[in-house]
Amino acid sequence: MSSQSVKRALRESSFFALDLAGHIGTRTKQLHDRLRQYLIGKGIADKAASDAASTVSAIFGKLETLKEKDGSEKVKATTLAFISPTEWALAEELAEKAAAGEALPKDKDLKKLVLRRADGAVDIAMFGRMLADDADFNRDAAVQVAHAITTHTAQAEEDWYSAVDDLNKAEDTGAGHLGETAFGSGIYYQYVCVNCDLLIENLGGDRELAARGIEALAKALPQTTPAGKQNSFAHRPMAFYMRAEAGPRAPRDLSGAFFTPVDRKLRDLDTNDLQTGSIRALEKTSAQIDACYYDARAENTCPPVNTLDGTGSLSEIVRFAGDAVRGA
Repeated sequence: MSSQSVKRALRESSFFALDLAGHIGTRTKQLHDRLRQYLIGKGIADKAASDAASTVSAIFGKLETLKEKDGSEKVKATTLAFISPTEWALAEELAEKAAAGEALPKDKDLKKLVLRRADGAVDIAMFGRMLADDADFNRDAAVQVAHAITTHTAQAEEDWYSAVDDLNKAEDTGAGHLGETAFGSGIYYQYVCVNCDLLIENLGGDRELAARGIEALAKALPQTTPAGKQNSFAHRPMAFYMRAEAGPRAPRDLSGAFFTPVDRKLRDLDTNDLQTGSIRALEKTSAQIDACYYDARAENTCPPVNTLDGTGSLSEIVRFAGDAVRGA
């Protein structure tokens, strides 16, 4: 599973929506249209609203005029802009001033009135953003998300399906529609690394908001999956194993545990099932790295969640993650 699809699922999860309400950014090309509608709603004429919206939305990137199917024209940005709630509110305020005929600064001075290097948008602070036209306001990601890989050999299957026309007569034969799609399943290893100091910096020094963000992330990670093809596959698994550690030493992922697929080394792992084998391979690799690189295990670890033997709890890991940021 691609890291981009995982991050999208995290941002759209109920954990982010409920726990971080008011602190989630919007990624869009349609700021111009939203500003125009906002100004029209304030009683401003369409032409003045459109001109003001163009002036302000250009702060986030270049604009282009596109022809719609109905022959009308629509102004959109050429690239997606990740906009924080604070920046959105400032853009609306500035657009009102422009529509009222107030003279606005030019170029970088105008951008400085809206764009922020740090603010309260937790998802932008976590996953970063790039503004192609003004790198000064880019945000380095504080949370790194790896592609999720299977711990064992996985094979794609072909799902051949057909649909029947409900209004067919009894003598009618054949399907109303034929199709096929590929799918696969497996035990996935997902690695996420958080730079706590950078997260706090990206949030303007708001340590408590950063902690709340990491707690929402810890809740969402084992319970959230990308939404594509959900109606076909109802893919809603919950992680059966989750480990967390914190500290000042260099981070490292444990994907090396699966360079040789688990199904090929079950005998060496003294088990017959993939779940237990995946856990043992993961912990064995962690211990081997610790033994060679460090004098002792990580200073700060949390008991893992292991649904196979019923030990650990997600609430403990959530609390552990929040405390790691509060004490960063």
